[in-house]
Amino acid sequence: MISPDNAPASQASMVGRYAPDFELPGTDGAVYHLARRLESHRAIAIVFLSPACPSSVQVLSRLQQLQTEFSEQGFTVIGISANDRVQVPDDDQAGMEAFVAQYDIVFPYIRDMTQDVARAFQLTCTPEVFLLDQESRIRYQGAIDNSPTNSDQVSKHYLRSAVMDLLNDKEITVTQTEAVGTEIAWR
Repeated sequence: MISPDNAPASQASMVGRYAPDFELPGTDGAVYHLARRLESHRAIAIVFLSPACPSSVQVLSRLQQLQTEFSEQGFTVIGISANDRVQVPDDDQAGMEAFVAQYDIVFPYIRDMTQDVARAFQLTCTPEVFLLDQESRIRYQGAIDNSPTNSDQVSKHYLRSAVMDLLNDKEITVTQTEAVGTEIAWR
């Protein structure tokens, strides 16, 4: 039996590897370059999200809370949409902009039109998070917490714990969990 705190054998581990650099457009018209963001942040959570994914919608408030709570300590969230927009029309530019407006998203939300970044991260589903340290090394991969569909049932705050450990120069206790959500619509 697979423990919920460990990723299944089928999920590739990116922990310990360097994150792929990217330069992608955001819903706000700006272009986001990972290497430049790392120059000014001690920790970045790259979170693959989709307006069409119910779990993505459910975790937004938790991500926004983390963004607000830890931004002064050098932490930020970057959301990425990577679904094929032909298969998932809500993931086109207009859908992403509506998603940001509807949920008042306070972190950058960018588009991976070619899906190259998602493939480099070996993405499995949305939402899936990759926590990077300032050297761009992936320190945590997986779920935001143990209840992506119901915030009232969260008992394990995986991402929050990993961010706190990283910002306090401590060893991250749980480095990988199983991401649960909606399968990616690959081209």
